[in-house]
Amino acid sequence: MSRKIILQVENVVSGYIDEIDIIRGTSFNVYESEILSIIGPNGAGKSTMLKTIFGILKTKSGSIIFNGKNITKMNYIERLKMGISFVPQGRCNFPMMTVKENLEMGAFIRDDNNVQRDIEKIMDRFPILKEKKNELAGNLSGGQQQILEMGIALTLNPKILLVDEPTLGLAPKIVSKIFEEILNIREMGCTIIMVEQNARKALSISDHAVVLELGKKRFEGTGNEIANSEEVKKLYLGG
Repeated sequence: MSRKIILQVENVVSGYIDEIDIIRGTSFNVYESEILSIIGPNGAGKSTMLKTIFGILKTKSGSIIFNGKNITKMNYIERLKMGISFVPQGRCNFPMMTVKENLEMGAFIRDDNNVQRDIEKIMDRFPILKEKKNELAGNLSGGQQQILEMGIALTLNPKILLVDEPTLGLAPKIVSKIFEEILNIREMGCTIIMVEQNARKALSISDHAVVLELGKKRFEGTGNEIANSEEVKKLYLGG
């Protein structure tokens, strides 16, 4: 059975200022309910690609197709409403609000009556959030805050979750827990596009991987193919 394409990135060019392109004509497809890792050296454009897909950065040329609809000209609020959520790099919660209040803030654009039900489902899925629901977010450990931030993004019931450097700055024993939670999210039926400094670990849980270099796609394949490519290992994975 053929896999369904949920997102198409077609010859996309983007950057932070008009004069300089960071993403330079990159194309790839993303398939429903997969984990796609974007890897590459520093400065390759990995985080820029996530910001472009989300709509924080404008696409200068090329197109982004989501579920068959051209979203290239849509802003990030419109993309949020359509089902694309983003967990950016670094802490992005409300530290002086409780865990539960943070989850409620995550659903700010929803106007239906099922928000509390969905928050309960998220807390059931991530028991640490239920355990800490009345604690201030700023008092959580780094790993717990990362789980909270993924939970916040999930309150919008996204079809695609973009995750930028989810294990940055975390202790090694916490890193494995974060990757377990990413697999957990995929089991919910959500497609995940991830940029991660720990490329080997990211590839080990990825269905699909794209290697960027200087804003262009250099390699593409399954996570296993990329992890075992001698050229990729030599260039990007330390041999």
